[in-house]
Amino acid sequence: MLTAAQVLAQNNFGDTRTGGLAGPMGLFLILVLATATVLLIRNMNARLRRLPDRFPHQGGPGDADRADAAVVDPTDGTGPQDSSSNPPNGLQQR
Repeated sequence: MLTAAQVLAQNNFGDTRTGGLAGPMGLFLILVLATATVLLIRNMNARLRRLPDRFPHQGGPGDADRADAAVVDPTDGTGPQDSSSNPPNGLQQR
C-alpha cells in the first residue's frame, strides 16, 4: 500500500513515459482559474448594476466648510525647507 509521502514523491511531471501528468494538470488548473474569473466578473457586474446612480449626501452643508478649513496646502511655502548642500541633480561637488 502506498503512503501519502510515496504518492507525492512520484515523478509525475512529464519527463517519463509512464507519468506525464503536468500537461493535463496544468490545463485543469487554467480552466478552474478561468471559470473562477468569469464567475467573479459576473458577480461584480450584478452588484454594480444594483448600486444607485447617485448616493445621497451624507453630511450637512456645514460639514464641507469645516473639512476644507482643516486641509493645509503643502505648496503654500510654510513647510520645512530642504537644507542639504547637494545640488538638485544629485552630483556632489568636491
